[in-house]
Amino acid sequence: MSIYRPDSWQLIKVNGALQPHYRVFGSWSGGYLDGDSWRMNSGIEKVELDGEYFLFHGSSGSIYYCHRHCYGIRSLYNSSVLTQYGGNDNIEILDDMPQDILNFDWKATYA
Repeated sequence: MSIYRPDSWQLIKVNGALQPHYRVFGSWSGGYLDGDSWRMNSGIEKVELDGEYFLFHGSSGSIYYCHRHCYGIRSLYNSSVLTQYGGNDNIEILDDMPQDILNFDWKATYA
């Protein structure tokens, strides 16, 4: 099991051929010697709350610890990567989190 703690994060909906699913796009801001980076999980299976963090459990077994106040991508590089994904007709970038993120049906269509 892999654990990731992105600096910021965004939810995306993938409208695949079978059934829509949701993923976490995690973003890390680099420093002088290393650049910004990003990672996308395999698909959200469930979400838990641990203090100030949402724990997104992925279908591959990974867990993304995402601070609840760090929603949205802040770096230019990671924003451009996400925008490129958003240019795909099968990808929808969610500007807002679902209202009841802990009880959201991650297998259903986003309303």
